[in-house]
Amino acid sequence: MKKNPVIPYILILVFGIVLVFILSFKGLGDMKEVAKDKGEGGKTTEVASSNPEDIYKNAGCIGCHGNQYQGGMGPALKGIGDKLSKDQIKGFLTNGSPKGMPPGLVKPEQMDAMVEWVSKIK
Repeated sequence: MKKNPVIPYILILVFGIVLVFILSFKGLGDMKEVAKDKGEGGKTTEVASSNPEDIYKNAGCIGCHGNQYQGGMGPALKGIGDKLSKDQIKGFLTNGSPKGMPPGLVKPEQMDAMVEWVSKIK
């Protein structure tokens, strides 16, 4: 009698599916632990630079507002200082917006420089 050549492939398939489920449940358990480690309301972005343009690039702003401030998912920042006051800009940077901008991307000690810079983008 010959052995069925499909059996090893079926065993590997079953082993792979079981492994995926085990690792998924392990990831779900680790997710709670990682969420505890983040603290501070889920702030994950740390920006060491005090240069507002570097903060813009490193904090992820460029993903929504574009590399030339032209907008995309987020509004264009060119000329935003003509439309919004510095207090309004600071409010968006501090609190985010209901349309999807996350709060807390800029550290409080960097906020004034960032607001000044954003208000002057042309």
